[in-house]
Amino acid sequence: MAADTRSLLQVSGLRKTFGAVKATDGVDLNLIEGEVHALIGPNGAGKSTLIAQLCGELRPDAGTITFDGVDVTALPAHLRARKGLSRSFQITELCPDFSALENVMLSLTLTSGRAFQAWSDPRRDPKLMTAAQHWLEEVGLAERANTRVSDLAHGEKRQVELAVALARAPRLLLLDEPMAGMGVEESARMTQLLLGLKRRYTILLVEHDMDAVFALADRLTVLVYGRTIFTGTPEEVRNHPEVRAAYLGEEAC
Repeated sequence: MAADTRSLLQVSGLRKTFGAVKATDGVDLNLIEGEVHALIGPNGAGKSTLIAQLCGELRPDAGTITFDGVDVTALPAHLRARKGLSRSFQITELCPDFSALENVMLSLTLTSGRAFQAWSDPRRDPKLMTAAQHWLEEVGLAERANTRVSDLAHGEKRQVELAVALARAPRLLLLDEPMAGMGVEESARMTQLLLGLKRRYTILLVEHDMDAVFALADRLTVLVYGRTIFTGTPEEVRNHPEVRAAYLGEEAC
């Protein structure tokens, strides 16, 4: 558990329905500054819908989202991003014809409010290029800086996406299945990268790779059918009978 017990994100009674489906059904969540908090649950539990509401892509039907003491429930996504909420996606969303470096440079220009001129050579801005190179080094991809994203391996694309998120100077990183589609070696490499970010960033991690979750998380919240059924430490979650029955299974405990 992080030593600092100040809440950075508080979610209270969050509800979102799609017809008869309750995607989030009164979700309560509290993220402590500096912790890695994992959100786990079976497919269809409402995890990605919850993340979309937290970052402002979906408007909740009811409930409140408070970030750093400010109610951001009605705030649009771009304004939440400016306040320091940065997310990665379940499916990689990058500019495939741009190099890894250019993708990070684009993120930096959008964060600073500067226009990105696609017809000009962004490498002519040495400060921007140096800053982008720094974030690629942070994720272990400096040697692939000038490689087009479309030519990168899947795991490398996820590393670029992490660099893009970090370049936005986030207070809170919302990571939606960063290990999705990865092999064992790629997952282990991403886990090590995220371990290096612990205590430097507050992270909400949605992930199905339970080895990674238990290696990274300070606390976990279990979501089932849109409801939070338990929040606790990894050990508490492992030993909770309802969580074992609903999600982990006996073999994972």
